[in-house]
Amino acid sequence: MKIIVLGSGLVGAPTALDLAADPRFEVAVADRDPAAFDRLAGHLKIKTVRIDLSDPETVTNLAADYDLALSAVPGFMGFQTLKAVIAAGKSVVDIAFFPEDPFLLRDQALSKNVTAVVDCGVAPGMSNLLVGHVDSLLEETRSVLIYVGGLPEIREWPYEYKAVFSPADVLEEYVRPARYIQNGALVVKPALSEPELLEFPGIGTLEAFNTDGLRTLARTISAPNMKEKTLRYPGHIEKMAMLRETGFFSSETIEVGGVRVRPLDVTSRLLFPKWKLREGEADLTVMKVVVEGRRGGEALRYTYDLLDRHNPATSVHSMARTTGYTASCALRMLAGGLFEDKGIIPPEFIGRRPDCVKFMLDGLRERGVIYRETVERIDR
Repeated sequence: MKIIVLGSGLVGAPTALDLAADPRFEVAVADRDPAAFDRLAGHLKIKTVRIDLSDPETVTNLAADYDLALSAVPGFMGFQTLKAVIAAGKSVVDIAFFPEDPFLLRDQALSKNVTAVVDCGVAPGMSNLLVGHVDSLLEETRSVLIYVGGLPEIREWPYEYKAVFSPADVLEEYVRPARYIQNGALVVKPALSEPELLEFPGIGTLEAFNTDGLRTLARTISAPNMKEKTLRYPGHIEKMAMLRETGFFSSETIEVGGVRVRPLDVTSRLLFPKWKLREGEADLTVMKVVVEGRRGGEALRYTYDLLDRHNPATSVHSMARTTGYTASCALRMLAGGLFEDKGIIPPEFIGRRPDCVKFMLDGLRERGVIYRETVERIDR
C-alpha cells in the first residue's frame, strides 16, 4: 500500500519513519524544502518528493498516485491541502490543525467516498477520541475539561518555551478567541484568559489558560460544560499577553522608515530562532482529560493522564511522538479496514468504537506513549 506524507517537519518526518517501519507500506514524503528531508537521511525505504504543497492542483495530482495520505502541513495551508487530497478521491489523516471548519468539506468527502480523519494529533486528537469514548459510555455527559501542553525539559530565560510544532500555529493560539461551552451556551473569551496554576507529578507547577482547543467537540458532544486549556511554565501568559496587547502579533501593516511591515512578521522573525527546538533537545508532553457524567444512577469521573518525554534512543521529540504516532496509528486503522465510515471524521467519532479505541491505545502504548485511565465515583 502506497502512503504519501505531506510535510517533512518536526512531526511529519518522524510520522513517516514510523509508517516506513511497517512492511505493508511504501512511504513517500513531499515537501518544497530540500533541507526538510535531512530528517529522513539514511532511510532508503522512504521516497522524497520535492514539490510545492501550497498549490492545491499539485497536491491533488500527487495524492492521486497513492492509496492513503497523511497531511502534516502548517495550519495556514491545512484546509486547502485537505480539500485537494479529498478531490483526488483519497482517504486521509490530517494533523494540520487549520482554523477553518472541517465540516465544510463534508459533502465533498461523502461524494468522493473517502474517510478524512481531521485534527488527529494529541490535542486535538487523542483528547477528542477519549472524550468521545467516555461520552459513549455515559448516559449523560456533564462536563469535559482538557489540559495540554508541549514544553522543553530545560527552562531557559526569557521564554522558557520551545515551539514543538509550527511556530506560526503557536502564535495563533495567543490571538484566536477561545470558544468553550458553559451552562449549555457557547462562550467566547480572549486567548490567554482565566489563568490558573496546577501541579503535575514529575513536572511541578504549570499555568493554564484558555485556548481555542475544543474545535469539533463544541459541535459533536452534548455536554453543558466543556473547556480546553493550554499549559506552560509559570510566567508565560504575562509575556505573551504583553506582546499581544502591544501589537506585536498584529497582521495589520504599519509604516516603519517608509516601509509597510506586519508586526507579526517581525515578531516571528525574532521569536522563532529563540523558540526552535533543536535536534537532541529534550521536550515533554503533558495532558489531562477529565470527563464527568452519569451512568446507572451513579456520578462518575473519568480521568486520562499523559506524561511523555523525548526519546533519546530514537531522537524523536515528545510532541512528534504523541502527535505523529496518533496519526500513524489512525492511518494503520484505515489501512486495515477497522474504521470505514466516510466523510469528515473528527477523532471523537472514532472514540465511539471500542475496538478502534483499543487499537489506538494499544498502538500508542507499543510506541511508549501511555495514557493512564482512572475511573471514580463522585458526589453530585
